Amino acid sequence: MNDPLAQLAAEAVADPDLTYFAFAAGARSGPRVPPLMPTSAALPEVLCGRYRIERLLGVGGMGAVYQACDLLREQFGDPQPYVALKTLGEDFAEYPDASALLYSEFALTSRLRHANVVQLHAFDIDPLSQRAFITLELLSGCTLDRFIDEHPAGAPWGDAREIGLALLEALAHAHAAGVLHGDLKPSNVMVGDQGLRLFDFGLGQAQENRLPGLPQLCRSRFAAWTLRYAAPELLDGEALSAAADIYALSCVLYELCTGRHPFRRLSGKQARAMQLQAEASVLAPPIARALQAGLAFDPARRASLEELLQAFRTAPQPSSRLMRWLGRWPA
Repeated sequence: MNDPLAQLAAEAVADPDLTYFAFAAGARSGPRVPPLMPTSAALPEVLCGRYRIERLLGVGGMGAVYQACDLLREQFGDPQPYVALKTLGEDFAEYPDASALLYSEFALTSRLRHANVVQLHAFDIDPLSQRAFITLELLSGCTLDRFIDEHPAGAPWGDAREIGLALLEALAHAHAAGVLHGDLKPSNVMVGDQGLRLFDFGLGQAQENRLPGLPQLCRSRFAAWTLRYAAPELLDGEALSAAADIYALSCVLYELCTGRHPFRRLSGKQARAMQLQAEASVLAPPIARALQAGLAFDPARRASLEELLQAFRTAPQPSSRLMRWLGRWPA
């Protein structure tokens, strides 16, 4: 492997909760966005003559995120010229509509203006390598899965309530704007001194009849899921919906509050077949009822975001120790 950046990605520690992809045979026909040119496998060290990649931040199911220095901002004396830069992995970059897939994420996320949703800067394509990429705000802190690991018996209620409300409000904002996330899980949430950020809308899409001008990609060519957080109807082959996002977020919130997955780390489809139910005794009754409703296997019976928000807003409000805990993490 000659590409040093690809070598970095190959050596990264694998995330046990990666999004897995199953490529469908005999996909339905649909409008597609043609590529500009075939992409090359190697990712340059400097993209568009402006963004110098400095280090790998994380690897996901579709691609990788790097810290990059914006050389233009550095030239003009910006003391903080750094951005995060997301590009598709080599496997996805070779697909004909790879650039359009990444642009779809940019187009959806850039329409969101919320304090708890990651801020995207720009979408671009490096002219030499033809690699598409997104630049976005560089986040500091830790992902929510690490925070949960630090609290095996569940986060203190003040912290859980603060995080839960921020996540619920971020998702409510996205849904109100017609955007579905599609891959909600703790590793797609960052908590830091700048607050909470929901990120990685790479599997997101517009709700039906919303944002009709965006590229319409043939997503039926592949199914994608993170098994522990995917709603059972998604695993049955149904389309992404607001209710599926609510199921995934309810899994995350239950795990945050209790320190454990609601269905023993099984998929929703397995839990449904075994007729499992999330244990309620470890939670305050209003929160338990709301999360159990959010985890309903039947999407028609699932709680709404407003019902979950109401439960978290009206619950007791003890002081939060979140900022004190986050002070342990370097910026």
